[in-house]
Amino acid sequence: MAKQNTIQIDRSAFDFLNTLKKNNNREWFNEHKDLYLRETGKIEAFADALLQALSKHDEIETLSGKKALHRIYRDTRFSKDKTPYKTNWSGGFTRATKFRRGGYYFHIEPGNSIIAGGFWAPNNDDLKRVRDDIAFDPAPLQKILKSKSFVNTFGELKGEQLKTAPKGFDKQHEAVDLLRFKQYLLIRHFSDKEVMSPDFLEQANQTYKNMRPLFDYMSMALTTDGNGE
Repeated sequence: MAKQNTIQIDRSAFDFLNTLKKNNNREWFNEHKDLYLRETGKIEAFADALLQALSKHDEIETLSGKKALHRIYRDTRFSKDKTPYKTNWSGGFTRATKFRRGGYYFHIEPGNSIIAGGFWAPNNDDLKRVRDDIAFDPAPLQKILKSKSFVNTFGELKGEQLKTAPKGFDKQHEAVDLLRFKQYLLIRHFSDKEVMSPDFLEQANQTYKNMRPLFDYMSMALTTDGNGE
């Protein structure tokens, strides 16, 4: 039986980004638009395959790899850096329905590729509900963060933190380290060699799978009341 072709990231994707970094201007980009479109098509195919794999173990709202990709054009209106183009490929997948919280993200860049996910900018109400849940009983979240799967994949929980306990919470609380988080991010770094390997798609999907315990915990905290309803 013929072996199925594996969808993987080509070295040409990194070559294009490296060259773009050296020629980050509209003239060069417009002259090489065909090259950009060709490489974008390959990344879309990878994102499509990743979406299909992800959809086998989670319900996803994102419809296609193309829709998952972020635009390469930078918004320079409020930035001191006026270079017009990003020098990475990135995208994200949205979970379906209000009962499934958390988001999936990928970022492909020479020397700085990650598979990530979590809660980038929770609103104040959501942040308060999560903190209330942690303050009431931190054990469920602590168990997730200390699990072998979590530690081996992500190391530790990432994200911006307050310098002290948030207003209204005990500064001496046993889980004050968790109460201080303003974001809840899961990040796994990959080398260029790992990104270009045939099993990167599988590794990326497994990384997403390993986010689920945190997502399930957060979804429960954010979609149920004190009576579990």
